Amino acid sequence: MTAADAAFVQALPALAFQAMLVLARIGGAVMLLPGLGEAALPPMVRAAIAVSLTALLLPVLLPALPAAPAGVWQSFAMLAAELASGIWLGWLARLVVLSLAMGGEMIAAMFGLSNVLWPDPALGPTTPALGQLFGLAATAFVLASGLYVLPLTALVESYRVIPAGGLLPAGDGAHVVVAAVGASFALALRIAAPFLLASLIWQFALGLASRLVPQVPIYFVSLPGQIVGGFALLAGLAATLVSLWLGGVREGFGMLPGMR
Repeated sequence: MTAADAAFVQALPALAFQAMLVLARIGGAVMLLPGLGEAALPPMVRAAIAVSLTALLLPVLLPALPAAPAGVWQSFAMLAAELASGIWLGWLARLVVLSLAMGGEMIAAMFGLSNVLWPDPALGPTTPALGQLFGLAATAFVLASGLYVLPLTALVESYRVIPAGGLLPAGDGAHVVVAAVGASFALALRIAAPFLLASLIWQFALGLASRLVPQVPIYFVSLPGQIVGGFALLAGLAATLVSLWLGGVREGFGMLPGMR
């Protein structure tokens, strides 16, 4: 064995610890990243994605990684901090994408379809079918448009904001979470705004009709027209809504920690 081989073997434990640090953050993020962390993907596929990304990024991140600590508990604490940072970053990215599904749920309520329930592993057991459709479409749009690259870039750049083995200060983390939740709900409301306005006009017209013709069961008579009109409005605005949502997602991904 040459001196170079001996030096490499001696450095293997420290290198293995650094690889585990990177895998912890990337693995935590991959569990939730849009497009890569979908519940429909088999766990083995998501694990393979995490390991592959770790192998690709480890040489790039190696200068920023700390050496292995002397204590075992300190090592576990650093790995837990990395896992928490990865989950936090992945959740922030997924929150941006979920705005389309939330907008779909709002639109379903405007249609009168909110009582059509079907269990959904990502959005919960009481999600309208239209919300599920929008959730699936969001994943397809993120993958087809290449926007999934931005969260991965933020994950790499996050080492400038959150050093390996450390945690983001609680105050800054809470501020980022509040801003992300507000931006996601605002984007969902912008998507559903035309349907909300149409629903207000429709309900006003129904109220007026029920006053003028009280003997007619307005709800049962109007419900088919409400559903048909809602789908017609959705068909006419679909391209605009997708463009609006993609712009909002791009802006939201640009606000992720490490991207600014």
